[in-house]
Amino acid sequence: MDSLTDQQLLRDYAEGRSEPAFAELVRRYIDLVYSAALRMVRDAHRAEDVTQAVFVALARSARPLAERPVLSGWLHRTAQNLAANTVRSDVRRRVREQEAAAMNELLSGEPDVTWEDISPHLDASLGELSEAERDLLLLRYFQRKPAREMAQALGVSEDAAQKRVSRAVERLRELLAKRGVTVGASGLAAVISVHAVPAAPVGLAATVSAAAIVGATAVAATTAAATPTIAMTLLQKTLVTSVLVAAVGTGLYEARQVSALRTRAETLQQQQAPLAEQVQQLTRQRDEAARRLATLGDENERLTRNTTELLRLRAETGMLRLQTNRLEKLVQALSTANASPTSTEPTNLPRDSWTFSGLATPEATLRTYLWAKSRGDVKAAFTTTTPEFEREVRALYFQDKSEDEISAMLMDSAKNETGINIVRKLDAADDQVILQVRGQGMPEGSYSILTLKKLDGDWKVTGAEERVQGWP
Repeated sequence: MDSLTDQQLLRDYAEGRSEPAFAELVRRYIDLVYSAALRMVRDAHRAEDVTQAVFVALARSARPLAERPVLSGWLHRTAQNLAANTVRSDVRRRVREQEAAAMNELLSGEPDVTWEDISPHLDASLGELSEAERDLLLLRYFQRKPAREMAQALGVSEDAAQKRVSRAVERLRELLAKRGVTVGASGLAAVISVHAVPAAPVGLAATVSAAAIVGATAVAATTAAATPTIAMTLLQKTLVTSVLVAAVGTGLYEARQVSALRTRAETLQQQQAPLAEQVQQLTRQRDEAARRLATLGDENERLTRNTTELLRLRAETGMLRLQTNRLEKLVQALSTANASPTSTEPTNLPRDSWTFSGLATPEATLRTYLWAKSRGDVKAAFTTTTPEFEREVRALYFQDKSEDEISAMLMDSAKNETGINIVRKLDAADDQVILQVRGQGMPEGSYSILTLKKLDGDWKVTGAEERVQGWP
């Protein structure tokens, strides 16, 4: 049996119900599964229950799992899921306590990180890794496989396998750091290698192996609708254990003991009928727990979206605050326009006068922009602005919009405009002009303020603000 691969053992069990093959799989992985369960449930008896449930699930899923190159990753994930379902509320309480303890240790300036610091967070962090990263760490530090065997299992060179392991350790270290556990990559690898897989209790492998085989056979015969993750009921485990007490003492795999175990399995099948209601109740409880977990996941996703939206709104608020301050300065400048040479004669730009007029004067630039906007010509519209103002407009109004979407928005904003009036013009400097512009048909007291600057002979818009409170 030692010379057979995991995949060969799974096929032997799936095709011929080979109990020695399944027992060998249990022997190989009992320590890994039990240690993972013990880390998560923090109770030896409950860890044994979780371990037994994992191998029940393995027995039921032997055929499809025979195609997996690495079995340890699936076993660890199943142990993690079953342990989480078993003690979810207790785990949450412990996580809060451990986070508080970790924070106190950080505040106290204690530099050393021990196994007791890493252990509560190890399995949750492993669960966040990709499947390939988790398989690498389990092979190297939990199963203690040398680089040569890892490379053969993964179909890569030894150097490539070592590099992938180093990257996976660094990724695990980053996930632990997010949980408040700060440790170097080399120190993390050393601690996991020494402490991650303690030996399971003596006799647990034999108990689990037989219980998984009997449980898979019995449950498959009478509860085909139940899902593969339902653990054996307390009565089932009690009955199976009573069979094993007699069988293990004289050799589990001899013919007489196997025959007795199968006879007992048939008896269990006959006793399944009164337990059907209990199985259904467990199924409903499992489904309800899954529904609640999905609800919590949806709520977490909604909160994440809300956080992203809040950050976006904060950025827009900052931009609007900046524009408001700039608007106030422009309003103040226009309010004191009598101190500078200013044109107060209105200039009308009806829609039929909107043409491409170049950029030689502020009025020509405005007419060219109106023409480009009415046609949805994005490129021509932004030739009338400075690059800085174009970036500001795109960030504020056209974020994540395509050029076609921007074109449609420009035409939509211009379709109801009949003309533009330049109400007031302020020559702020030889190369700078401020225009008070009001659209024909706009509400009374509404207007826009445009600032234009002459650059290399062309007048370009450097800022545009809207005001609806009325002219001061």
